Amino acid sequence: MQVSVENVGKLGRKLTVKFPAERLEAQVSERIAEMGRTVRLKGFRPGKVPTNVIKQRFGAQVRGEALSELIGSTLRDAVTQEKLQPIANPSVDTTGNPVDGEIAYTATFEIMPEFPAIDVAAIEIARPKAEVKDSDIDKMIETLRTQRRSFDEVSRASKDGDFVMFEYAAEAGDYRFPAEGLERAGSVLGSGTLFKALDEALTGRTAGDDLVEDVAFPEDFRNPDLAGKTAKVTLKIVKVQEPNLPAVDDEFVKLFGVVEGGIETFRKEVRSNLERELKATLMARLKSEVAEKLAGAYPELDVPDLMANAEAQSLAAGNLPRGQQPSPEMVAEALPFARQRVIAALLMGEIARKNELRLDRKRMAEMLTAIASTYEEPEKVIELYNGDPQLMQGLQNRVMEDQVAEWVADNAKSTDQELSFDEVMRPVGA
Repeated sequence: MQVSVENVGKLGRKLTVKFPAERLEAQVSERIAEMGRTVRLKGFRPGKVPTNVIKQRFGAQVRGEALSELIGSTLRDAVTQEKLQPIANPSVDTTGNPVDGEIAYTATFEIMPEFPAIDVAAIEIARPKAEVKDSDIDKMIETLRTQRRSFDEVSRASKDGDFVMFEYAAEAGDYRFPAEGLERAGSVLGSGTLFKALDEALTGRTAGDDLVEDVAFPEDFRNPDLAGKTAKVTLKIVKVQEPNLPAVDDEFVKLFGVVEGGIETFRKEVRSNLERELKATLMARLKSEVAEKLAGAYPELDVPDLMANAEAQSLAAGNLPRGQQPSPEMVAEALPFARQRVIAALLMGEIARKNELRLDRKRMAEMLTAIASTYEEPEKVIELYNGDPQLMQGLQNRVMEDQVAEWVADNAKSTDQELSFDEVMRPVGA
């Protein structure tokens, strides 16, 4: 077997491999002979099918399969011989026809970059810390009460927290929405569903009120004919309803599956859920911090184009409805950030390899249990993961990423950053 390597860019490699054509012919002959002993064809007794008939019926298929297997095995040998690390399956090109007694093919691929000595000791890491307090549980219970509130119609003027049903029309220059009549809508005042100016126009109103207001629409308003403009808005208040929150009692907690233990058990379950969410978010923030600092410390690391483009495609698609493909411009815009993410991922993988970090099976089982606990039938979720290699691989990757992030934080210049539950879960500017 002859092997030559050509560099195509910094990380691209083009491998040319030649092997004796007789190897392929020997394999084809061997398979044809085997088929002669086992194949069943109408009009022939088992084991008595003539070789020329088998070649005529199956020769092309057998040759293609044998060639594919030979390319696979010789390619693995060639990659090992040349000490290359392809990042994905190579693109193979061949005619499959012998020339001067040899069959040649080319395999084009990208390889892993050469890593510098990664020293995390000088990297500064802010390690977020937080805990769930009773006040956080109280706040979550209030949120749950709000989600299950009812509304009762009132005759007083509207205020924050009230539901207001109204009809409206907006005019800006020659544009009117709707073109005729009024559009009906409803919103809870102060909830952020409406933009501030409209929310204020609806506050302090009673059912039956008719008014016309000049309202400044925000620049990002969904209707481009009104966005950024001041429009004359006609409003008719249909009704005002005040919220009625359910009492926190045994009947309320039953809505969440708590049939025994009452409010005390309910609070324990709320705490458990909040602690699980907090733990996951703290780890996500630590991984983000570590990734950002690693990428910033080694910005010149060569990145395989395939990995950078795939990450950019994924990032761009993440902002679109499911199934919709991002435009080339969107992918190009995402590429710089994608490159930073790939650098971080490559460095974290190299840290795991260099420091011989091994997957913590106990931790993996704990994460699977935590994931399953969010579903109504946890045992079925665990069974699903255990039966799906792809799901399990994703879980293993998450656990290993967590372990690497903690290893980096343990060995870097880390400073604990004490935060409240809300600061972790709802950071400013998020």
